[in-house]
Amino acid sequence: MRDLDLLRLERRVGLMLAPLAEQPGATVGVTRDGVLLLRRSVGLASLGLHVPLGVTSCFRIASVSKQFTCAAILLLERDGLLSVTDPVRRHLPELPESLDSITLDHLMRNSSGLRDMLELMRLGGADLATPVSAAELDAAIGRQATLNFAPGSRFLYSNSGFWLLGRVIERISGLSLAEFLDTRIFLPLGMTRTHHTPDTARPVRGLATGYLPDGAGGFTAARHGFVLGGEGGLVSCVEDLALWARSLSVGGLGGGIETRLQTATPFTHGAMNRYALGLDVEEWRGLRLVSHGGLWPGYKSAFLRIPEKRLTVIVLTNNAGLDPHNMALQVLEAALGSDPALLPAPEAVDHTAMTGTWLSEAEGLSLDIAADGTARMHGVPFTLIPSADGRMTARRGAFPFKASLPRGDAMEVEFDGEYSATFRRAGPIAPPALDGLWHCAELGAEWRITDGVAHALGPVRRGPPSAITALGPRHLRVAMPSPLYDGWADAVLAQDGHSFTVNASRARGLVFTRA
Repeated sequence: MRDLDLLRLERRVGLMLAPLAEQPGATVGVTRDGVLLLRRSVGLASLGLHVPLGVTSCFRIASVSKQFTCAAILLLERDGLLSVTDPVRRHLPELPESLDSITLDHLMRNSSGLRDMLELMRLGGADLATPVSAAELDAAIGRQATLNFAPGSRFLYSNSGFWLLGRVIERISGLSLAEFLDTRIFLPLGMTRTHHTPDTARPVRGLATGYLPDGAGGFTAARHGFVLGGEGGLVSCVEDLALWARSLSVGGLGGGIETRLQTATPFTHGAMNRYALGLDVEEWRGLRLVSHGGLWPGYKSAFLRIPEKRLTVIVLTNNAGLDPHNMALQVLEAALGSDPALLPAPEAVDHTAMTGTWLSEAEGLSLDIAADGTARMHGVPFTLIPSADGRMTARRGAFPFKASLPRGDAMEVEFDGEYSATFRRAGPIAPPALDGLWHCAELGAEWRITDGVAHALGPVRRGPPSAITALGPRHLRVAMPSPLYDGWADAVLAQDGHSFTVNASRARGLVFTRA
């Protein structure tokens, strides 16, 4: 006799995936109590060859890789070769002195204050399709004389930290990151189709092609240029990630490593950092949710677990137009069914008063909110949903964001670990005269501005033209398009007009001066 709860789950997942039949698609997996209950793939692994996704299809899982990098660091600590409280410069002394107070633990918890290397390269004109070497990424980090904030005081996502952790693993172990992960984690756990792939141009067996929507109802194959490290270089599949989920439940690596990966700790000011070690920990409808997402051109992934229910949902896609985190939440809800521990979803909130453009002059940040509840900071889109406390929160992994309903023209927003700022309504105004050449030492880049358009000349390439608009007398918004979204950087012009400070999504406080 069929398990009717499972039958219902299978049909719910089938309905969700059905529209993907003739386009780049997705694979969904559900595990409970060490059993792979469901594995369903719909869509095409290759549009040109019309090859469907299947059991052996693999995907770039991007930042879902971060938990494995943290596990490798904990294995080296268990071997007695390092401590997570070590300053990163103890193992990588070539790093700049500005990183003196950053520990390995700070890097693993995204509380280091270290600027994100992908953001630094983008501000210098190089998007993710630009060929960028490991040496160039190292150089971008090496130019940082200042930090986003004091280490341990706040949360801000930084791929640079996990890139450096990968470097530490190689330096201490004497092995490549791929070799260490294979021998110490993947092969012992039976994850034989999971591999670290630093060179995105090298063919990978079973890897589905990643696609971006072309804006006209079709798709184009995504291009990749950056070398990958501990921040996001893994290729994997649903079956292998199901094996990893089981290891997280039963402690397959031993020594309490899996428990430590999922344990959050407070910031220096006492508030809790919900980002543990390569995993995000939060409450979702009364249950503890441990998760991480991944994003790379043409690929998106979501890895969600409810530890107390020994339940895991995995969604891997080669279609950048999908929202796997939302898909995974829908599957979690279906899998839990009428479980009394699952609280009802918070009631809808009339958020129409939030619609518009908002500006925090104190933080040098701007925010757009559309009528459908889609918000954008620095162009990164995320859906706002009601939270239990009456605020609107981001439905997006590893991105703490809560906005109160506006009072008059002011709106309070909490982000980066219970850090709040006041945003006020803003609108485009005539930009100030900025024509000339501007230089930023920490980017190793120059921006030439002519008639309200910036041209970035960075250490790797010259970027495309970027339009500049003004939201306030001294607040500028500089367009920074990417293959993933139409992004922007916020810039604040100094009172004397001789410099401006740029704040991007994961790189804040970069000062440009007139050359």
